[in-house]
Amino acid sequence: MIFPKNAIDKLGFIEIKDLIKDKCLSESGREMVEKIQPQVKLDNIDRFLRQTQEFKDLLVNDAPLPVDHLYPIKPLAEKARVEGSFLAEEEFHRILLSLRTVYAIIRYFNERQGQYVHLELLFEHLPIEKQIIRQIEVVINDSGKMKDNASRLLLDLTQQILKSEQEARKRIDQVFKQAQNNGWTADGNLTIRDGRLCIPILAENKRKLKGFIHDESATGQTAYIEPEEVFHLNNKVRDLVFERRREVIRILTELTSELRPHVPLLLAYHGLLSKLDFVRAKALFAIDMEAEMPELSTEADINLVNARHPLLLINSRRENHPSVVPLNIKIDREDRIILVSGPNAGGKSVCMKTVGLLQLMVQSGLLIPAEPTSKVGVFRQIFADIGDDQSIESDLSTYSAHLSKMKHFTEFANARTLILIDEFGTGTDPLFGGPIAEAVLEALNKKEVRGVITTHYSNLKVFASNTAGLENASMLFDNVAMHPLYILQVGKPGSSYAFEIAQKIGLRKEILHVAKDKIGARQKKVDTLLVDLERDKKEIYDTKTAIAMRERELEKLKNEYENLQGYLEENKKQIIRAAKEEARQILKNANKLVENTVAEIKSVQADKDKTREIRRRLHAEVDKHTEKKPVTKQAVAAQMDESIKVGDWVKILGADTEAQVIEVAKGNNLILALGELRTVVKKNKVVKLQGKEKANVVKKHKAISTESAADFQPELDVRGMRTEDALRQLETVLDRAVMIGYPSLKILHGKGDGILRKFIRDYLRKYSHISHFEDEHADRGGDGITYAYIQ
Repeated sequence: MIFPKNAIDKLGFIEIKDLIKDKCLSESGREMVEKIQPQVKLDNIDRFLRQTQEFKDLLVNDAPLPVDHLYPIKPLAEKARVEGSFLAEEEFHRILLSLRTVYAIIRYFNERQGQYVHLELLFEHLPIEKQIIRQIEVVINDSGKMKDNASRLLLDLTQQILKSEQEARKRIDQVFKQAQNNGWTADGNLTIRDGRLCIPILAENKRKLKGFIHDESATGQTAYIEPEEVFHLNNKVRDLVFERRREVIRILTELTSELRPHVPLLLAYHGLLSKLDFVRAKALFAIDMEAEMPELSTEADINLVNARHPLLLINSRRENHPSVVPLNIKIDREDRIILVSGPNAGGKSVCMKTVGLLQLMVQSGLLIPAEPTSKVGVFRQIFADIGDDQSIESDLSTYSAHLSKMKHFTEFANARTLILIDEFGTGTDPLFGGPIAEAVLEALNKKEVRGVITTHYSNLKVFASNTAGLENASMLFDNVAMHPLYILQVGKPGSSYAFEIAQKIGLRKEILHVAKDKIGARQKKVDTLLVDLERDKKEIYDTKTAIAMRERELEKLKNEYENLQGYLEENKKQIIRAAKEEARQILKNANKLVENTVAEIKSVQADKDKTREIRRRLHAEVDKHTEKKPVTKQAVAAQMDESIKVGDWVKILGADTEAQVIEVAKGNNLILALGELRTVVKKNKVVKLQGKEKANVVKKHKAISTESAADFQPELDVRGMRTEDALRQLETVLDRAVMIGYPSLKILHGKGDGILRKFIRDYLRKYSHISHFEDEHADRGGDGITYAYIQ
């Protein structure tokens, strides 16, 4: 499929695989990455891409996958398969930890059944065999050592060894103390020699103590003796240790025999862990590149939108370089071959390599750094001619190597072949190389191949402009500042800017004049025309960019206007509802007042004085609900002079509604709190409340606020949520906390890969009422929990 074989390396695919390997947790995962090859079956490519996309979504938006231990199970299972063999304690411990990871992963996806349908295919019908874990846990402890009570005999032997060691130690301490009292010992304490505890005895006294001499000092002045009575006790301990070791081997052999029937299942578990590690590494690499899954096409087409070269993108981030200029290119049935021209170091080769590398990545099941609206087809063959492949062994010059590839291309290429040729036709006399390259290009076009070709040859540019299926393109160049822009412009060829670049480098003018005189007048005219076209294209591109930016700004303003209109409409409805409720209550009270007044007049039998008093009280009640005279301009001006600050209570003119100032904004605007609603009002539309009127309002709202605070929960759990949902819920809870004056908020977001934590903390930094935030104590969750403090 790939010709020549080294084309994968020259396109940078080997480096991509190395970067993915660095993300793997297991050797088996790295082995799978090493085996990545472009596929030609659309179903397989689609499945691999969707698995990577689902794992990327899981890492970004879901709880962390429990991949604590990924020890290789396969070699241990193969060892256990052999009759009579046994696994060591640490090997059983690795199997135990890996099985716990497997079962945790299976439970994780079972809890999310239907959410990651393509990842679920990795372990479809794979059972959880808890019996294996139970059998191992009976024998092996959490430290990877055999439990003392793994068998009755093992427990008995362990206790005997402990008892005998204590007895031997007690006895040697007695002998050592006695030897010290007799003055036989050398300086120092008890020491180990040949694995046995010995007493350091002066050489002249070594015959005074019965025992076995294990060693002596370099000077020969000290002998290391194991006392006779302790010697027999230590031999007993050693016999017990040998017996215990035989029992351990018996238990391990028996446990291995119990594990042997489950070897096929263990191999399946190993495959699951390897595949998950492999897909996880691809997803992590995709997150680093901000990669997306493109649309797949059954046609041999390519439509890349805002594509970037992965290796350039990663290097630019490492070195804090400016961002990589995105590439937009379309290859289809009408424009099958894109002929890219332009100045040296202008980005032609990068453009071609970006197309080839991203195609290899997609067909290998890797997400690519391009917009998800990009569309990529499937090619059965990818032919590339990049760089200098001269060979001394094969007696091939640079041009001969190019021609041998062209021979292969013209013989075996078809409509499902992607051709990538860098500096087409170079390596020989341009007088002959140009026509040969044109003939090869014509032959490839007749086969309806797809591809990207870079060149400086003018005859190829002319041929492409007059031939169906071929399309000229150029890399834009700023001929004023004399530097490349790395932007691909399809439709017109580009100049090589040979004289302009030579002039910028500082080649002498007389040399340039001689060179210009040596080229034909027609060629000079063509190159001048290309430069003018390049200048016009640059102006058009800048204009289009400015228009697009203006359109984005207008769209943003439109969205802000629509949001504000919706907010005001909802605010209006809320105020009308409150006014209707107040009017209903006033009417109810008025009816009751009238009925009471009539009853009182009847009771006093129309007495004039008493009737007058009753009417006075009636008018007083009516005055309470009578609209007051509008505030004069002088009153408003006086009110404006008074400084309104955060925390003050004001009355909104014309609405007869009280609100509290929560922020003094720019442009004489006030942000007011109406219960749990917020509104923006001009300063000249409110009156500051003071004295008894303010006290009544504060008292009324304090009762409401206390009731609201009693219902408020200062803890928010967003674990497992998508980022947008988590931020939306955080905003709602924060707004309510600010409204009721709550001092802090506890946010549980989990640890994982730290992505959800990053977005939440970025949002908190921008929230004006947050004074600071910090991690929970390490013993109670650490950086999986954030405390936000409200000022």
